[in-house]
Amino acid sequence: MITNTESGTNVHEVARDIYRISTPVSLPDGSDFSCNQYLLLDDQPLLFHGGARPLFPLVHEAVQALMPVQRLRWVGISHFEADECGALDEWLAAAPEAQPLCSRVGALVSLIAQAGRAPRALADGERLVLGRHTVQWLDTPHVPHGWDCGLLMDLSTDTLFCGDLFSQPGRAEVPLTDADILGPSEAWRARMDYFAHAPQTRETLLRLARLDARTLAVMHGSTWCGDGAALLRRLAEVLG
Repeated sequence: MITNTESGTNVHEVARDIYRISTPVSLPDGSDFSCNQYLLLDDQPLLFHGGARPLFPLVHEAVQALMPVQRLRWVGISHFEADECGALDEWLAAAPEAQPLCSRVGALVSLIAQAGRAPRALADGERLVLGRHTVQWLDTPHVPHGWDCGLLMDLSTDTLFCGDLFSQPGRAEVPLTDADILGPSEAWRARMDYFAHAPQTRETLLRLARLDARTLAVMHGSTWCGDGAALLRRLAEVLG
């Protein structure tokens, strides 16, 4: 479903009750890229990645096509960065019951001071029941970047909201794929390496692999379905 014909913003269900909202953007060098948010529809709806402030009207329009925006309960933030939470205060203004959802480090060093509403800070491994779905927070410091970085796993659909991992260039016209995304993502990373390459990077990726995700909800590019454990192990090998 295209929700804005001018921008190309589109919405597709990529797992049960999980909708990818994708907007094609142009980078300063003229190359094509995409910015994705994921809306999990449940008793307590959750939006993972609040998005950059300039994209807020487009993402708001897309969310509104799926549900009343004021129902939004959680805005999940992997780490403090403009494309993660630049529009956070706009979401909090639009949804009176919404709260930021982040790591404890993220709350301590950024969101307690920056957000217009107190965040819900999740500990590593902590679970949150949204209704039919239960999500689990995973601390991933410096993977791929940011001391405060963390990812979210929907245990009900085996979907890993994997943030900047496996970022792919292009407009991401294919919403859900089982094709190779490691090759394109590694080619993209070669242009400007965005990984922190911390001592614990390999073990962090192997820990994520042990979750046995079947869907990888990528922030930039096509969502991927298949053997997520094998793909994450391959990424660990490449980085190792």
